[in-house]
Amino acid sequence: MAISEVFRTCPSTGLKIHRPAENLIKANAVAAVVFLTVGGLFGLMVALTRWPTVHLLPADWFYLALTAHGLDVLLVWIIFFEMAVLYFASAILLNSRLATPRWAWLGFWMMLIGALIVNAAVLAGNSSVMFTSYVPMQASPWFYLGFLIFAVGALIGCFVFFGTLVIAKEEKTYEGSIPLVTFGALTAAIIAVFTIASGAIILIPTLLWSVGIISYIDPLMYKIVWWAMGHSSQQINVSAHVAVWYAIAAIVLGAKPISEKVSRMAFLMYILFLQIASAHHMLVEPGMSSTWKIFNTSYAMYLAVLGSMIHGMTVPGSIEAAQRARGLTNGIFEWLRKAPWGNPAFAGMFLSLVLFGFLGGISGVVMGTEQLNLIMHNTLYVPGHFHATVVAGTTLAFMAITYLLVPLIFQRELILKGWAKLQPYVFAAGVAGISLFMMGAGTLGVPRRVWDITGADAVLTFDYPATAYLMMGLNGLSAILAAVGGVMYIVVVVGSILFGERTAEKKPEPAVATEASVVGHYGSAGTLKLPGTGVLVGVFFTAFVLYYFVNWKFLSEVWPLR
Repeated sequence: MAISEVFRTCPSTGLKIHRPAENLIKANAVAAVVFLTVGGLFGLMVALTRWPTVHLLPADWFYLALTAHGLDVLLVWIIFFEMAVLYFASAILLNSRLATPRWAWLGFWMMLIGALIVNAAVLAGNSSVMFTSYVPMQASPWFYLGFLIFAVGALIGCFVFFGTLVIAKEEKTYEGSIPLVTFGALTAAIIAVFTIASGAIILIPTLLWSVGIISYIDPLMYKIVWWAMGHSSQQINVSAHVAVWYAIAAIVLGAKPISEKVSRMAFLMYILFLQIASAHHMLVEPGMSSTWKIFNTSYAMYLAVLGSMIHGMTVPGSIEAAQRARGLTNGIFEWLRKAPWGNPAFAGMFLSLVLFGFLGGISGVVMGTEQLNLIMHNTLYVPGHFHATVVAGTTLAFMAITYLLVPLIFQRELILKGWAKLQPYVFAAGVAGISLFMMGAGTLGVPRRVWDITGADAVLTFDYPATAYLMMGLNGLSAILAAVGGVMYIVVVVGSILFGERTAEKKPEPAVATEASVVGHYGSAGTLKLPGTGVLVGVFFTAFVLYYFVNWKFLSEVWPLR
């Protein structure tokens, strides 16, 4: 087979694209968007049920929808898209052929079949155990089997990614060290292997328990091992979406990180410390010692948090350096004011960065402090935090890079460009509202995983402050707004793939190729003269400190000294 039949050259970026890798990226991205649609619909139903005025679903359907929502958006949509990111960051960015495409396709089909089996088990009505599936609640054996099939498929995809890196190194398709975006994807893949291994360790015996071969599983041990999978799976997301931040900044603006070495060290800190921080899910378990809890959720967790803080400084710093190199040097924030806010990829990336840092990052550290955890554990504060990290952070970042992948991989121009420009703002506003109002309601004591927060059918009732009910209504409205943003994304992306003008028929602007080429090469910005980023970091730390100590005040009011 001729080289031209296996590879094509992107006219916009100059990247050499391996066609089997391109096809796998397409398949994984399309599957991801389908499950995002399904999971988003279930999420909207859950939000409207939590809104006391609407209270959409009966109890059995609420828990079914809650289980399906967590499954499809926390795992299936994100991991399918991450497979696409892994293949993009290896074969495409390194101008390499993909290792063993047949094995990659096997992994894809296993993921798809596994996801369908789990969804079928949930929709059958006998597996409404929610995302955590804590024992002694028991789901159908098909539920656990589907999870395992999906996990093995994802594991195959990770090893194909590793193999592609080896091929690229041996065939010298790139010079020097692998690009930072590929390094971030490598971090995600390494964490994924740990995550999947942890899942197998706990889900295989749980499957045997569900069919009667094993008689008992200790609930505390289940939680410890399960969260080694559950928490780590979200750290795959963090590593992947941070890599996406760097990729978009490089492709759109030609931005280089402030320091490649420092950014790589921050990714390495994810591998070393993020799994330890999963202990913050166990802070109220009586079987764990306080010493273990305090060490894992303070000293160890802060090292992982430091990694995110470094990225939170270097990503806007790289953008400021690139903008100032273009001559946008007037004042502290001209570089930010004149950033390409009309480009949905850039806008989505920057909104993801801000919301993930201010809402997800700060709330995560507060919730992960042993003493403070007591005033928000098992309240709506917890899913409020999740939505700030996984939705405002990861999902919005993945939506943003889709606007670049459609022309690059699907070779189609975006349709409804006005919609595309507005979509990141609409979705970000909706998700920010969900996070803020759920965390606010949780601070007032509203519980999570409860079908009817009014407790109308309970023997003992508890009346929350009127503000809590207001926040649940605002949460419902925010969910509707986020759903509108999600629909806009799906219409633009799917419509562009089906009806967009072919990019091969258009000549790209020369500057585009020059800027985009940065993403595939090692290099640093070479400057620390970033006054605008310094101010932004100062604002972040001020908000961090104030909110942290406000929560200590809340705790003191719960336990007043007499």
